[in-house]
Amino acid sequence: MFSQCTDPSTLEGLNWFACYLTTGKHVLFYQSFLVVLTLLAVTAPIALGVGFLGAIAARSKIAPLRWFGTLYTSMVRGVPDIVFFLFVPLALDQGFETIRHKILCPDWSDPIRQGNDFLVCAEAKLPLGSAPQTVHEIYGFLLAVLAFAIVFGAFSANVISGAMRAVPRAQLETAESYGMTPRQSFWRILVPQMWIYALPGLSNLWMILIKSTPLLFLLGVEDIVYWARELGAAKTSHFTYPHPDWRLWYFLALLVFYLSFTKLSEIVLARITARLSKGQATMAGEQQRKAA
Repeated sequence: MFSQCTDPSTLEGLNWFACYLTTGKHVLFYQSFLVVLTLLAVTAPIALGVGFLGAIAARSKIAPLRWFGTLYTSMVRGVPDIVFFLFVPLALDQGFETIRHKILCPDWSDPIRQGNDFLVCAEAKLPLGSAPQTVHEIYGFLLAVLAFAIVFGAFSANVISGAMRAVPRAQLETAESYGMTPRQSFWRILVPQMWIYALPGLSNLWMILIKSTPLLFLLGVEDIVYWARELGAAKTSHFTYPHPDWRLWYFLALLVFYLSFTKLSEIVLARITARLSKGQATMAGEQQRKAA
């Protein structure tokens, strides 16, 4: 990046570190932090939406819909996360390619599964073999988002369902006595009040989601864990910037990043809790009334 870095063998001390920390691979390492933050920013609202729909389905009066909501939350929560994260992207990828294969290559006579191999025509591959590397990375990232959203959507569905049951039944009965329909009482009374009961559980899920982002490494996404391992491993004299095993320092940097981010999250969530507690029949709301 700097002109003085053209010949690393002439560098010493801080100049060596300045050039070492600004190499192309380190720039990718810094960019991988944005990948993690983007995953959190995209996955959290999707998982919350999936969880809300799952909670509504579990409360539905339509039996098949209620069974589906209950089965979804129970099954996903009962499977270890790492197994689900490895299974969902693979299953989705092969499912998409199978559908494309049936549509784009109807004359294909060979079986798709041949022993341990999964073979489809070139036109059905996702992404296409001729696609740039950026497209492959975005596709892998989207599969990871789907996997995270499905898993954490099941957990949030369980939290939201419990929060809906925590809202006093008298609130809904009063709304119905004023002539509100069940739909109106659900959206105007139940949903606005249930968030304060759901927030503690959703806060825990947010923290777990943050701690689960290193699983991107298992899904083939070049995240901060991948680059910390690659850059921190011992480099011999064959490399431009040789160094001993520095993985301890790289992973220590990740530790500081995650602790700082979770602390910031705690501060933000505490403020959201205080705001939602105003006027609510909860312990926090009662404390606010007494303070006023």
